[in-house]
Amino acid sequence: MNKLILPEPMAAYFAADRQNPEAIARCFTPQAIVKDEGRTHRGLEAIKAWKAAASAQYTYTSEPFAMEKTEEGALVVRSRVSGNFPGSPVDLQYRFRLERGLIASLEIGVY
Repeated sequence: MNKLILPEPMAAYFAADRQNPEAIARCFTPQAIVKDEGRTHRGLEAIKAWKAAASAQYTYTSEPFAMEKTEEGALVVRSRVSGNFPGSPVDLQYRFRLERGLIASLEIGVY
């Protein structure tokens, strides 16, 4: 299986996801929005809090395996997420919108 090559902002996000909330926040624009598990997180402080809460609750790894571009210009990555959470492993869909080399929005959902 070939290794998936992601655009830099998205590759940086998946690498930072193994680190800490500060590393994740550096991947986003100041006004970025993250939608995950029915909640919307706006701005860098909210995104850091979202990542901190997820990391405190669960330990997981995410392995992207497919990417496509939508008609609207979003980039959608499918990733296998495994960890100590109910239903693991699960394939999730990450819908990215990029702006000036950073992530402007990210929606995470079950594929």
